[in-house]
Amino acid sequence: MAFDGLLITEIFYSLQGETSLSGVPFIFIRLTGCNLRCTYCDSAYSFKGGRRMSFDEIFSEIAKYPVGHVLLTGGEPLIQRPTIAFIHELKKRGHSVSIETHGEVSIEAASPHARIVMDIKTPGSKMNRGNFEKNLKFLKAGDEIKFVITSPEDYEWARNIVRSKTLPASCEILFSPALIAQGSPGTFTGISPRELAERMLEDQLPVRFQYQLHKLLWGADTKGV
Repeated sequence: MAFDGLLITEIFYSLQGETSLSGVPFIFIRLTGCNLRCTYCDSAYSFKGGRRMSFDEIFSEIAKYPVGHVLLTGGEPLIQRPTIAFIHELKKRGHSVSIETHGEVSIEAASPHARIVMDIKTPGSKMNRGNFEKNLKFLKAGDEIKFVITSPEDYEWARNIVRSKTLPASCEILFSPALIAQGSPGTFTGISPRELAERMLEDQLPVRFQYQLHKLLWGADTKGV
């Protein structure tokens, strides 16, 4: 019999640190498992382990917090098959649902029912395989596209995609400087937040600069925010 639930790394209550909803209180549900290994990953602890929780157990946990916004993150939340059914349950109970995804797994079933935040992998991630392109047609107004910029070369790569006008015009585009926790095995050359901001202004790109608020408040090594 299929398990009616999800493999969960953690559930917590915090401020949204990214996207256009930065600063808004959210319930975060971090699902276990990911099929990518990005150089700048700050949640590698979610690759394995976790706890199997039924939908009822998850809802009992999130009922502790008087918040309507729920973010499914990972790992990669869409690699677990019950995720779509769980999104439907969240919506039935009146929650606004956001999903952070790398876009390599189909978002077709999730997109009509959740706000999609797609992280397009740059060359510096070592995981830029181009598989996100098949999902662009499923993005809608209110969804967001994120580029984590690890170097000047990453910036130029992402800038060229933005200028190509292949991304949906209805989506907000976010550029975020890669911020690595101390001791992480990142292999990229890096780009400072100031340099990224100045390049964006110089090139007059129609994108939003994004700085990870949660790391500014609680530190780069803090787990679970």
